[in-house]
Amino acid sequence: MKTTLLYNGTIITGDRTGPGAVLIKGDRIGAVYYTEDKETDAGKEIGRWIREADEAIDTEGKAIMAGGIDAHVHFREPGMSHKADMESESRAALLGGVTSFMDMPNTKPATVSMALLEDKATMAEGRVYANYGFHLGATNDNIDELELAVRTCGDRFGGIKVFMGSSTGNMLVDSPEALERIFSIKGKPVLVHCEDERTITDNLARAVEEFGDDIPFSMHPEIRSRKACIRSSAKALELAISHGTALHLLHVSTAEELKMAAAAKTYNSGITVETSANYLWFSDRDYDRLGSRLKCNPAVKTVGDRTALREGLRSGEVDTIGSDHAPHLIEEKEGRYREAPSGIPSIQQSLPVLLTVASEEDIPLQRIAAAFSEKAAEIFKVRDRGRLKPGYFADIVVADTGKDTTVSEDRLLYKCGWSPYGGCTLKGRVETVFINGEKTVSEGSIIGRPAGRRLIFE
Repeated sequence: MKTTLLYNGTIITGDRTGPGAVLIKGDRIGAVYYTEDKETDAGKEIGRWIREADEAIDTEGKAIMAGGIDAHVHFREPGMSHKADMESESRAALLGGVTSFMDMPNTKPATVSMALLEDKATMAEGRVYANYGFHLGATNDNIDELELAVRTCGDRFGGIKVFMGSSTGNMLVDSPEALERIFSIKGKPVLVHCEDERTITDNLARAVEEFGDDIPFSMHPEIRSRKACIRSSAKALELAISHGTALHLLHVSTAEELKMAAAAKTYNSGITVETSANYLWFSDRDYDRLGSRLKCNPAVKTVGDRTALREGLRSGEVDTIGSDHAPHLIEEKEGRYREAPSGIPSIQQSLPVLLTVASEEDIPLQRIAAAFSEKAAEIFKVRDRGRLKPGYFADIVVADTGKDTTVSEDRLLYKCGWSPYGGCTLKGRVETVFINGEKTVSEGSIIGRPAGRRLIFE
C-alpha cells in the first residue's frame, strides 16, 4: 500500500483551518495532523512519515482541501459529444479543483429511467478523470419510474432533477399533478431549475416586438427575468414546505430568492441553496463585452444580486457551489439572440473563482471548503467523500491560494475550447490533485490516468 504525505501546508475544512499534514494510505486518507495539536504529538508523527512515506510532498505556503463535489454539470454525453464528453470535461474539472461530479439528465436521450442512467454509467467507466454520478430526470409522466428508483436503487443516483423552466433539452415539467407527486417523494433530494415559463414567453414576445431579430444580449436578464425566477422559486418553496421535500434550489441568481429560501428553511430544514461561480463573478454589466458568451439560464443578473450572493456564501445562506458547466461550440454561440444556445463552460475555473471572491470579500476559507465539497456530500449522502477525514477516500486538492493566474483559452481543457473567463485574472491555482489516492495533477498539469470511480449514495 503506497503512502504519501502532504506536509507543511495549511489544512482547510469547514470546521477548522491550521497548519498540518495529511497522510494518504492507498486510496484512503490515513491521518490528518494539525501541528498545533500538542497533545497528539503531531509534529513527531509528521516527522516519522516524512522519513517513512513512499512520497513526501512539501506544500509550504499552499492550501490542502478536500476535492470539490460539483453536483451540477452538463457534460453533454450521450448525444451531444461534439460539444463535450465525460472524458474531456472531467480533465478540466480536476484543474478547477473538482474531484467528483454529478451529471444532469438533459442529454440525448434524456436520462429519465434507471436503464438510461446505467447506460451513462457504462459510458463513464474507465474513461473519466474525476469520480462520477448522475441525476435522474423528471418528466410529466415518469413519476412511477422515479418512485420505484428511489425505493430500489437509491445508492446509484444522486437526486431527481426537475425543470420548472425550459432549458437545453426541453424537459419542462409543467403539470401541477406531476409536481405534487414529485415533491411528495421522500428519500432523495429534488433539484429544481426555477424559472416561470409564461413570464419568459411574454417577455420574449415583447422583445421580439421591439427589436425583431436583433435582440441585444443585454436583454437576456430582462427576458429570463428576476420575476420569472422569483415566481418559480416561490412555487417550489411552497411545495417543499407543504410536502416536507428535500429541495435543492439550483443556480440561484437573485437576492430575493436567497432571502425567500432562508425564510423557508425555518419551516423545512431540508431546503438547500446552490449558486454557481458565474453568478458570484459576472453581472449584467458584462453583457455588452461578452454577448452570447454570457448567455445562460437563469440569466446573470445585477451587481446587487452578485453582492447578495457573495454575502450569502459568507453567511451560509448559500449551501453549495455547482458550476452548471454547460458547453456549446463557439460557432453555435455566435448566432443571433434567439438562435444562440444558453450555457457557459466554467468548471476549470471553479475553485480559482471561489478563492478570488473569498480574497476580495474577506470570506473565511472554511466557508469555501464547506460549500465546495462538504455540504454537497452531506445533501446527497455521498459515501466516504467530501471531507479531509481518516477513512475517507483520498480526493485531495493542493492549491496555491496566493498565485495570480490569467485565464488563457489555449490552456483550457474543454472540448469547446473557450470560456467567458478568458482574460480574467484569478487568485489561486490548483497545483496538485489526488483522486482515490492517485496523483493525477502535478504542477498544474494532468499527469495521471483516468482514476475516477462511480459515486455511491447512502
